[in-house]
Amino acid sequence: MSTRSILHLTSILLAFSVFAPVAGHAAPRDDRRMVLVTTDGRLMRDIPEAGSVRVVVDNMGRRLLIDRRDMVIGFEMPVWQYREQFGFASPGREPRRGFGRDNAEWDEPLWEDDFGRDAFPEAPPPPRNRDWTRDRDRFANTGRFDGIERRDLNPTTGTVPGREGESSIIRLPRDGADQPPVAEQPRPAKPATAPDQPKTPKLSKAQVAALQVYLDRNGFSPGVIDGRMGSNVRKALDAWREATGERIDPSDTDLILNRLATRGLAFTTYTITAEDAAGPFIASVPTDYAEKARLERLSFTSTREMLAERFHMDEDYLQELNPDVDFNRPGVQIKVVDTGPKKSGKVTRIVADKSRKQIRAYDARGTLLVAYPATIGSSSTPSPSGEVTIERVARNPGYTYNPKINFKQGDNDKILQVPPGPNGPVGSIWIALSKPTYGIHGTPEPSKIGKTSSNGCVRLTNWDAEELAGMVAPGVTVSFVE
Repeated sequence: MSTRSILHLTSILLAFSVFAPVAGHAAPRDDRRMVLVTTDGRLMRDIPEAGSVRVVVDNMGRRLLIDRRDMVIGFEMPVWQYREQFGFASPGREPRRGFGRDNAEWDEPLWEDDFGRDAFPEAPPPPRNRDWTRDRDRFANTGRFDGIERRDLNPTTGTVPGREGESSIIRLPRDGADQPPVAEQPRPAKPATAPDQPKTPKLSKAQVAALQVYLDRNGFSPGVIDGRMGSNVRKALDAWREATGERIDPSDTDLILNRLATRGLAFTTYTITAEDAAGPFIASVPTDYAEKARLERLSFTSTREMLAERFHMDEDYLQELNPDVDFNRPGVQIKVVDTGPKKSGKVTRIVADKSRKQIRAYDARGTLLVAYPATIGSSSTPSPSGEVTIERVARNPGYTYNPKINFKQGDNDKILQVPPGPNGPVGSIWIALSKPTYGIHGTPEPSKIGKTSSNGCVRLTNWDAEELAGMVAPGVTVSFVE
């Protein structure tokens, strides 16, 4: 990219930083102010870095942003034009529906308060014979604006060859113009499977973890916090929408960080204590139930495992955040997530959704209070059907293994009393149901919740089971749905 092109791009970026002020801060009234707009009519949230895009000017003087794949990713538009054409209200007119806050729904118009009450001046009449709505619809169907075409340039340099010292800004002719394209090059072959645009931006692990912490704090559990955008996170987002009516865009990281800040950011530090390092711990968790029964307690196997569970984290992710840390040394400071206090409330009805692999708990008004990823039965040992009730809650429970009424494990054909502990078969909580031998309980393997099967019961992470146990009482109904 030439010096002039870089300077031109810099001027656009500076213009955007000036002309999209923070809400509540008035901008000067200047009808020449510009904003950067994506090809589907939304304000561009993430400004491209210099060198990652090129600036292209068409014969109407519109400045386009072209990415490394020679695709149009955005363009510059006057503020007044954006206001008129993409959903803003002019005095005495109804707001135009279409391009709004929610990328998925597009059902709410943007208002002046989104950019500052005075950010949008009185709009002069739009240019004659110009219909940006038509252009927008045409782009959606053909990949072209009027006068703008997605076109490959020089496959080697990414620019149009010119005389020495000439700007690398490229001018493309309008459809039907007399003059041909400038130095048009053959279009290189593209892999058949390569998409035109990624559907969602790739988030860092820290950004996903921040979203997971936000959901966890509000009772919509993502399971273990591991910095991965998996199925449990998506289920939690669906539950959030049911409870609040709001669809959270995971890529809107500023929204998440701003909301987290009211109760503390996602990550914090913790100093390992002597009690943490002391245990007691066991060397390993045996798989055979007869060997489990010989132990005094099914404790954690290490300080790291104990701390990962305390902070609702995947054990490997905790280690990744703290490389080369000796978790057995008191006084060592580590980085953890800040999950906040348990959710409170009174649950009157629980839905165990087998296909969704999720538990949803409601209050007396029908409001969704909490939602947890769950492992619910299997094809060989299915969970109950229909409606049952909660009978009692047992904390730190032991487990009675009875092969005649439960399931057969290995060669064990006798009744065994398995000791309590977080690594026990039912974890740290047992919520007994009115159907004998069935319950909602914790697990020794939180990272597998929602991803494996169970022996008929409903399995949650220990921390989710403990939170739910604090909100239920005998008599609460549990409906199993397919």
